Amino acid sequence: MIIKSFVCNPYMQNTYVVHLPERKECLIIDAGMYEPEEEQAVSDYIRQQQLTVAAVLITHAHPDHVCGLKWLKQTYPEAQIVDYGYLKRQTEEHEPVLHYADMTIRCLYTPGHKEDCVCYYLPDYGVLFSGDTLFRQSVGRTDLPGGDYTTLIESLHYLLQLPEQTKVYPGHSEPTSIGYEKRFNPFL
Repeated sequence: MIIKSFVCNPYMQNTYVVHLPERKECLIIDAGMYEPEEEQAVSDYIRQQQLTVAAVLITHAHPDHVCGLKWLKQTYPEAQIVDYGYLKRQTEEHEPVLHYADMTIRCLYTPGHKEDCVCYYLPDYGVLFSGDTLFRQSVGRTDLPGGDYTTLIESLHYLLQLPEQTKVYPGHSEPTSIGYEKRFNPFL
């Protein structure tokens, strides 16, 4: 699996382009592109890799994670936009499973940072895109509208049930793993 990270907007949000080496479809995780240069960097990478965008997966609707969504919809109109609202309209399942770009994606509802938080887990590759739920040695803030600390801690304990070797790609900062966070995250 190839995971290309783009650090976007003044909040240093991680937008990811994810694809398999032998495939020509990709996923985009979050839409943080704010400046034209950020849009250009993402589109250049997709073009250079000769990819088509199968889906855009949104972890939550804070502005730093969706400010590039309008541009993505215009640039890649064939891509399915997946967010909390889409998932709730499509299914009543507790953990919906999606299939895009030849990848199986488990959608894990993880409210607390915001009520619409979704983490995307790719079990075949041991990868979790955690948005602002879990960071390296930290967690998402809960003092903004829709945030709730007790709910966030419940969501985090849910994520800690994933295998320890699961690589975590957060919405901000550097990647980590479930095992590392179990040992060193002061909030857990």
